[in-house]
Amino acid sequence: MEVKFTLFLLATFINISAGKSQEYFARKLSRQEMGLGRQKLSHLHFYFHDIVSGPNPTAVRVAEAAVTNSSATGFGALVMIDDPLTVGPEMGSKMVGRAQGIYASADLNHLGLLMVLNYAFTEGEFNGSTLSILGRNAVFSGVREMPVVGGSGVFRFARGYAQARTHTFDLKTGYTVVEYNVYVFHH
Repeated sequence: MEVKFTLFLLATFINISAGKSQEYFARKLSRQEMGLGRQKLSHLHFYFHDIVSGPNPTAVRVAEAAVTNSSATGFGALVMIDDPLTVGPEMGSKMVGRAQGIYASADLNHLGLLMVLNYAFTEGEFNGSTLSILGRNAVFSGVREMPVVGGSGVFRFARGYAQARTHTFDLKTGYTVVEYNVYVFHH
């Protein structure tokens, strides 16, 4: 009898506790509750290596539309990436992370990519943190700007922008190195 009563009290306590944790849909939080102090502005500079051919591609087409192959812009092509990020433009340069996500040809008339990426950093003070990019990449523009829409770790609540500039493009292999300058507010 005593065991049943104890189990009843325990079940009642769990139900009451669970009910209390769901007494609101949304609530205001202070910056202190979230551990948010003053924001820092950081400038990150790295190179993105997009390898589309050869024995170890880092960018692979995973889907296409019926019109993709007849479109001058490859409209509808969807590419999954896991591209190295390095300190210098050479592939042998120190790796600082990976660009992981997708890009898709999203413009019928000009080569414009929809970029949905996470920069996952593996070195230095940003090791284990990510930045999330979501935006349009007008590939043939000298400098392209895409918004930073968030992040994780050090970059939780991040906001800012990334500027991309093509460093090299190999017409034969499609291998592209893109220089990135990222300006980001974070805590």
